[in-house]
Amino acid sequence: MQESEAKVLIVEDDPALADALREFLESEGYDADVENNGARAIERIQESPPAAVILDLGLPGADGFEICRAVRPDYMGAIIMLTGSKGDNDHIQGLEAGADDYVTKPVSTPLLLARLKALLRRLEQISEVTDVSLTGMDSKKLTRGPLFINRRAREASIDDEPIKLTTFEFDLLWMLAKRAGTTVSRDELYRELLEREYDGLDRTIDVHISRLRKKLVEFGGDAEWIKTIHGKGYQFFVAE
Repeated sequence: MQESEAKVLIVEDDPALADALREFLESEGYDADVENNGARAIERIQESPPAAVILDLGLPGADGFEICRAVRPDYMGAIIMLTGSKGDNDHIQGLEAGADDYVTKPVSTPLLLARLKALLRRLEQISEVTDVSLTGMDSKKLTRGPLFINRRAREASIDDEPIKLTTFEFDLLWMLAKRAGTTVSRDELYRELLEREYDGLDRTIDVHISRLRKKLVEFGGDAEWIKTIHGKGYQFFVAE
C-alpha cells in the first residue's frame, strides 16, 4: 500500500476543522474519513483499523486520551494527536497515552502532512521487513542478556515472556539495542524515527523512552537498561 492510498480516520468534533482536514488529505490522495464521537471512534478503530488516526482531545463519548489508551494495546497504526499550544502538557500526556506524534493547534496542514507521511513511511518499511524471505534473517534478530528481539516478526521478549510494545516503541527498542554500548543521540533518533531534526525543545522521543522503560520493567526487565547520557542521548546496556 502506497502512503497516498492509506486510510486515515480523522477523529474531530469541530465540523469545520474536520471537513478541512478531510478535504486536504483527500486532495493529497489519502482515503480520509471523519468520526466526531469518541466512543464510536474506539469501535471503528478496533473493528476496521485505519493506517493512521488523527485524534483530537476534546470529544463527546470519550476524549482523545481515553481513545488512545483503549485502542493502543492492539492497534499498530500511526496516531497523531491534535493538541493545545506548546505551553500545555497535552502533547506530553498524548504521547504517554500512546500517540506516536502530535501537531499543535491551530493545525498547520503542511506540518501535519509531513508528520503523517513520516509515520506511514516507517510503517511501509516495517511491512517490507516482515514480508521478506527468511534467508539471512539472523541479522534481524538479536539477544541482549534476557532480552530477545526478532525484527522480522516484530516481537520482543524478556526471559521468553513477550513484551507488548507499540510500533514506535518496538522501533525505538530495536534501534537502541542493536547499538548497545554506544550512545545514540537524540538527533539521530529524531531523524531515523520521526524524519525531522531535534529542535532542542521537543520531548517526543523523551516521552517514548519513558514509556519504553516502564514497559521493560512491567515485563521483567530493568529501566536502567536504557541510560540517559546527559547532553548526548541514550545508551542501551544489559549485563550478559
